[in-house]
Amino acid sequence: MKSGRRKLIGFIGAHAIALVCGLGGYASLADAQTAESRVGGRSSVGGSATLRAADAASQKLQKQVAAALQADPYLDDEHINISAERGIVVLSGLVFDDWDLRAALRTAREAAGHRPVIDRLSIEEGGR
Repeated sequence: MKSGRRKLIGFIGAHAIALVCGLGGYASLADAQTAESRVGGRSSVGGSATLRAADAASQKLQKQVAAALQADPYLDDEHINISAERGIVVLSGLVFDDWDLRAALRTAREAAGHRPVIDRLSIEEGGR
């Protein structure tokens, strides 16, 4: 049963890498490998202190990206949700046109620095 779980985690990790690299082409091979290690690998060294530090870093990253999106005067970020876990930022929700989609991704990538940003945004035609 443990072997099956490892295969599933490896499968998910490989697809997450393809997703990160395939969206916009901004993730480098090093980013993809980092994403794979974060998706597939769980460390038991350090215990709960390490988990608290990782949660704090994820919250800081999430707030950093949210602030950057909100600061963009041309982007309506009201329907964009930002989540961050293990250094990977995920944008989900709605934007109203292709320009907003591109602006949201560009701004989030700039705010996230070298961390991968995954696009799960949908375009709602005729919004606003």
